[in-house]
Amino acid sequence: MKPKPIFQKRIFWDVNFEAIDYDAKARFVIERVFERGDVEDIRNCRRYYGDEKVSEVLLSAKWLPLNTIYFAAAIIDKKITEFRCYIQAQSQKEHWTY
Repeated sequence: MKPKPIFQKRIFWDVNFEAIDYDAKARFVIERVFERGDVEDIRNCRRYYGDEKVSEVLLSAKWLPLNTIYFAAAIIDKKITEFRCYIQAQSQKEHWTY
């Protein structure tokens, strides 16, 4: 069994940090670490899950902030147009400002 990855508690401020199942909730953990973690958190995430798993999760995420998409694209060496959440955002009509 692999030792738990080390992340800052502030990333998971809204859940019971000690009870996180890093394997069962891999998608949640990876998305949250890339969205709110620092460089060391992201390194620990990549070490624990491996680049293949991290890429798979990020490319198929339903939603990520735009700055996270650009950052993740640079780290996993993919184009932003390969991210599901980016493609979906482009197909959404914007609301008119009156």
